[in-house]
This record gives sequence, structure tokens and C-alpha cells, in this order.
Amino acid sequence: MKALVVAGGVPQIELIKQLKSRGIVTVLADGNSEAVARPYADKFYRVDIFDIPAVKIIAEKEQVDFVLTVCADQVLLVVAQVSEELGLPCYIDYETAQDVSDKIKMKTRFKQIGVPTTDYITTDFLDEEAVSRLRFPLVVKPIDAYSSKGVRKADNMYQLRRFYAEAREISRSGGVIIEEYFSGEEISVDAFVTDGKARILSVTNSEKVRNKDRFVIFRGRYPAAVPETVLKKIEEIAQKIAEGFGLVDSPLLIQLLHDGDRVSVLEFCARTGGGMKWLLIKHSCGVDVISATIDITLGLKPDLELKDTGHKIVVNDFIYCRSGIFDHLEGFDEMVKQGLINEFRQVRSKGTVMRGVTSSSDRIAGMNIVADSIAEFNEKEKKILESVKVVDADGNNIMRRDLLPPLR
Repeated sequence: MKALVVAGGVPQIELIKQLKSRGIVTVLADGNSEAVARPYADKFYRVDIFDIPAVKIIAEKEQVDFVLTVCADQVLLVVAQVSEELGLPCYIDYETAQDVSDKIKMKTRFKQIGVPTTDYITTDFLDEEAVSRLRFPLVVKPIDAYSSKGVRKADNMYQLRRFYAEAREISRSGGVIIEEYFSGEEISVDAFVTDGKARILSVTNSEKVRNKDRFVIFRGRYPAAVPETVLKKIEEIAQKIAEGFGLVDSPLLIQLLHDGDRVSVLEFCARTGGGMKWLLIKHSCGVDVISATIDITLGLKPDLELKDTGHKIVVNDFIYCRSGIFDHLEGFDEMVKQGLINEFRQVRSKGTVMRGVTSSSDRIAGMNIVADSIAEFNEKEKKILESVKVVDADGNNIMRRDLLPPLR
């Protein structure tokens, strides 16, 4: 068998490895010739992965048996359309992929099926009269971006005008959604739908950089500090989404906020969590969601049995840096050898121009840390931060250690 993998980031490295372990030949398509997953694939094509006809040509030329990706919501739309046009297996059809990839369609459906979410408007231009029906602060989002790109919080109309223009520029379609801000803790819910039934795998806190108007994740933490009443609501919401969007066999990622009582869903996608999320899930509950995604694509029954991994605390910490030209990482391998870091992944290639911290896509690496207590985790991370470096082309350490505070 032969598979076309679309997008060449860190999660796709694991995807390619697992495909090859099953004896499947892998073809990788990515717009970056230095994509970190490139060395792992049997063949590579440099192509705009949102150019559907171009991706389709590669699939036809290589005579692949299926097309897939993981951890990439907008790319999922490409995979679904190409698969449908070529009659190849895919766990989601193109129409459904459209519904779960467009934030406007998503919010509209939420209101129809009773999923709690904030009030919002959508408009092709900044309609200040329509905006007046909402209460500040407001959150501005491009409808088809990812990794928090272009997502800003506006406290007044002056900021809203500026952030709206930025979001329009980032959105490939030019679409923007404006919604009321919900103050609360952000939760990331990883689930899997089989035979129409949503099963919760992992609920984690998404901790964000303390910034007045941006939403940049620096840490995913398991278990989440969530009241039982909220966990019950999360289970009900996951099932409503599965039924309301027609998901039968699919990974499911839900991002929501809670204030201890009320819940507001930000968005969801029929994909596995991004970045190193599959590691956090694997080490927290023993389920391999990448393997499960391959299984449902091939029409197989995935293993979703929850297992005791022995880890009381599982954390994904993301590494950011100051502006500079990235050269290399130092000390991470040694921290793995010492058992302080469970696993780590480099996200950017040597020579990448780093421009500070504006979205979650600006991370340069990630590390997975497991511990039996908060005290043990904090002790481990303190030693790690004293020992590792992000080195630029001039030999300077540009790592933002300040963005990784101790657990509380």
C-alpha cells in the first residue's frame, strides 16, 4: 500500500513512522522544502498543500491508496476533498469537513444543536452597527486560520478596527468572526468517535501566555483542574457535536472555556490535537490517537481502551524564543538521558527566522514531562530550564524561559 501524507510537521513524523511500520510506502507533500518530516518519508513533493488540484495530481501520479493527515484542521479539508474526488477512503466526507473547518458554520450549528457558545457576528466588512449588539471585550478570529493566528481580544472599537484588519489579512477567504469574550479557564478535550458514540480520552488545561490581547498556548497539563459537574457537561457536549455534525468514526478535539459552572465552546475539529498532543494523550491514558486515525481511515476498529500509565501528571511544555535566526538546540538530549524530559520534539529547522511570540505556531520545540506530583514536576522543570538553550546563528541563547512558570 502507499499513502500520501499532507503537511510535514512534527505530528506527521509520527504518522509516517507508524505507516511505515505497517509496511505502507509514504509520500509526503509540504510547502516547505525543509519540512521536519521530510527525512522520514519515502518520497517528497514541495507543493502548496492548500492547492487542491496540485495535491490531487500528486495522489494520482503516485497512485496512492489513501490520503491523510493528523493534527491539522485546515489540511483536513484538502484531504477530504481529494479523497472524495479520487474515490479513496477517508474517515470524513468533504461536506462534513467543510462544516468542521469553518468557524462561522461551526458557530451557527452550535446554536442549532444546543452547544453553549458566546454570541457572535460574521460580516464581510466591519459593520459597527452590528458590533454594537455585542458586549466588549470582543474576540476577533479569521474563520480559516490555525494555531491562534490572528486571534485577538479587543477592549474597544479602536482595537477592534485594527485587529479586524489583521484577521482579514490572515484569513485565506477573507472571512472573520467577532464574538463576545468569555472569561474562564481554557480546556482542551481529546475524544474519539466510534459508531457515532463520543468517548472522552483526555481533558487538559491549556495554559496561555499572559498577554492582554493574544492567545498563545505555552503548556498543556493533565489532569485538568475541572469540577465533576463541568466534566459531565463536557461529555454531553462531545456527544451533541458528534450527532449534530454527523461524525461516525472520527477523532474529535474540542476547545472550551469554563468558569467553574458555565461552559462555552470555542471551537472543535474532527482531528487529533496539534503539536505534541498525541504524546500527552498516550502518556496520560494509554491511547495512541495517531494509530487510531490510521485504523479508521483503513476501515479498522481502533483500540481506544483507557489504560493506567502510572503517570499522575503529564505536561507538554512549549519552547518559544526571542527574534533571531535559529541555529540549534542544546541540552535537550542530555535531559532525556537523565530522565528529566520524557520526550522532546524540535519543530523548526536550522535557519528559520524567528520573529518572537505572536501565535502558538511560533514555538520552536516542545517537551513532554511526566511526574508523580506538582513538586516533582517543578523540580524537574527547574533543572531543565537551567540546562537547555535555543541558540541563534550568532551563538546567543534566545530561549524565553520566562514563559514557563512553575505549576501551581
